[in-house]
Amino acid sequence: MRIKLILLIVVVLQSSFWVPTYKMGKLKYNGGGDWYANRTALPNLIDFCNQNLKTNFAAQEAIVEVGSPDLFNYPFVYLTGHGNVVFSSDEAANLRKYLAGGGFLHIDDNYGLDVFIRKEMKKVFPDLSFVELAAGHPIYNQKFKFPNGLPKIHEHDGKPPKGYALILQGRVVCYYTYESDLGNGWEDLGTYPGDTQEKRISALKMGANLIQYALTQ
Repeated sequence: MRIKLILLIVVVLQSSFWVPTYKMGKLKYNGGGDWYANRTALPNLIDFCNQNLKTNFAAQEAIVEVGSPDLFNYPFVYLTGHGNVVFSSDEAANLRKYLAGGGFLHIDDNYGLDVFIRKEMKKVFPDLSFVELAAGHPIYNQKFKFPNGLPKIHEHDGKPPKGYALILQGRVVCYYTYESDLGNGWEDLGTYPGDTQEKRISALKMGANLIQYALTQ
């Protein structure tokens, strides 16, 4: 009986050790843009982070609307797409409260998002503007080092990749990747035939840096 009891305790402890402690969020927005793009991206990033950073994310991301109170359940929220993005005043206020309270938003331009997202983020923080982060910023110097800053993952217009941030009271609350397309790199290998495994690993490492930064800053 004693051996069975000890074994039961071990099983319970092992089971509790593997229970996910949090989820990543994928932001659902209005306006007609494809917020649901890059379907395999976050599950792959989650798996990479759980293996390499020893995080304890659930295997699948959660879909969360901009104006939902559930937004506050996620330490890291991802927004992507190609098209139109529209935040209502209530949604902008909810996102502002989330970010000011310690949340972190990664906006990943999947191509064509720039003209929309800059305008909508002005609703969230009217007094803040995106600033480009230098290559020496801590976001590029977490577990993985990127001495040249944001890596170029997927080609669109031949422009260099840019990593921008909204900084509130000295803290990066929103990181915006432009002309890099990290999310494409996080997807299953072969989704985009021109993207190599080397590029994919680079994208996953940069994504892991974002997670580590968001969870520890």
